[in-house]
Amino acid sequence: MEKITASIITIGDELLIGQTIDTNSAWMAQQLNNMGIWVQRRVAVGDTKPAIVEALDAEGAAADIILITGGLGPTADDITKPTLTEYFGGKLIVHEPTLQRLMQFFESRGLPVLQRNVDQALVPDVSTVLFNSWGLAPGMWFEKEGKIFVSMPGVPHEMKGMMEDDVIPRLVKHFQFPH
Repeated sequence: MEKITASIITIGDELLIGQTIDTNSAWMAQQLNNMGIWVQRRVAVGDTKPAIVEALDAEGAAADIILITGGLGPTADDITKPTLTEYFGGKLIVHEPTLQRLMQFFESRGLPVLQRNVDQALVPDVSTVLFNSWGLAPGMWFEKEGKIFVSMPGVPHEMKGMMEDDVIPRLVKHFQFPH
């Protein structure tokens, strides 16, 4: 059996300047290693389209599974979702279950719903949406040329929950693992 390989891409200027410590990639690497998947690279890139596309190209050429965290929030520098949409040849559409959850979240707290919050319910139509039980930004599963790309929020507890409840079970179904 051929070895299954993975790469981890973390996105965010805050990671590159040391403002935030990247605990996500270490945790994901441990989980993948426990499954018998060889993590061959961990790459951190800034919040720029060229850096994200370059990382997607390089890691997509080198690994079977590419796990991505970060850049899915409601701030202006979070450009991961539109970049992924363009990269995989889709368009952004409203994911109604996510929109309903967002609206309930803000209304239950008496908070105004801003357009940037509503935009978190936009997902690429070429992805499988991964529900986020721990936050508001959904994850996204893409398949391209036999490779699996999974984009998840950068908030550690959100990413961990999504990995444990959705991503790992999907990977187990998709691949035959030695462990």
